[in-house]
Amino acid sequence: MSKIEEAKQILEAIGLPKRQQNDRSALTLLALCNLKEQDKWSKSKAISMSVVGNKENAKYEGVMRFIAEHYKIKYAENSRETFRRQTLHQFVQAGIVDHNPENPELPTNSKDNHYRLSPEAIKVIKSFKTKNWNKEIRYFKENVGLLREKYSRKRDLRKIPVKLKNGTELNFSPGKHNEVQIAIIKEFASRFAPGSDLLYVGDTAKKDLYMDKKGLKNLGISIDEHSKLPDVVLYEKKKKWLFLIEAVTSHGPVSPKRIVELEKMLRNCQAGKIYVTAFPDFKEFKRHTSDIAWETEVWVVSFPDHMIHFNGDKFIGPRI
Repeated sequence: MSKIEEAKQILEAIGLPKRQQNDRSALTLLALCNLKEQDKWSKSKAISMSVVGNKENAKYEGVMRFIAEHYKIKYAENSRETFRRQTLHQFVQAGIVDHNPENPELPTNSKDNHYRLSPEAIKVIKSFKTKNWNKEIRYFKENVGLLREKYSRKRDLRKIPVKLKNGTELNFSPGKHNEVQIAIIKEFASRFAPGSDLLYVGDTAKKDLYMDKKGLKNLGISIDEHSKLPDVVLYEKKKKWLFLIEAVTSHGPVSPKRIVELEKMLRNCQAGKIYVTAFPDFKEFKRHTSDIAWETEVWVVSFPDHMIHFNGDKFIGPRI
């Protein structure tokens, strides 16, 4: 029996769903075990790996590169999200893999994101085809639920809570991008959109962290699974101003192209639209100045009391 088929047996025994008992998941397990076709399961090692990896400049070896090199199966580079969402995410949930064990504070979108087999999983895997196999499987199944709860509590402790004026508490995952979004809600809104309501905010770990569907619908903004709202949306009822804010820590200011996309999506919205790009500091702002659309606003977290207006004839207000 091939190593891939054996890996599928292990995944089934551990309790992974049928959708994760496929070649991609089996190969991912083999990569995380650092096992080649002729290696014995008892030689498995728990090593930290990224999804893609690049031997020349990456901090971690990549799962996809390991598979290509040692199993001669090449996945397209744009398959990385499939590996993350349809294999590694389930591995983490099942207690087989730890996410960012060497640096739990890494944001979800960091280039240094990595995965490593949990100590409990590597013990089970190394026992495959030995007399201890059934005992280790039983132990893993009996204890992994408790372990998942323990790890989940640890992850929750790292989250950053933000309480909205309506009493709702949001928990942001750690990371620079979310720090800018939190500053928008706490600092920008109080200075430049006082009394405004939060209609939408995303999160690097959860796309739609908060969405006021009723509030958006009342403004004529229809949302479906393909809609891409800005990072933060605020509505100031008195002036009927809608603040559409992009938080930028690496890419994505309010560019002319983005304006066209949003205007199309908001074509039935009668509120005055104010486009804002928020940066953590001037260094990040200067990197993107050539991409920022005219007649939009810029706010920098490190200078919260000031705005930069990319419109020569007026100060902050809706585009006409």
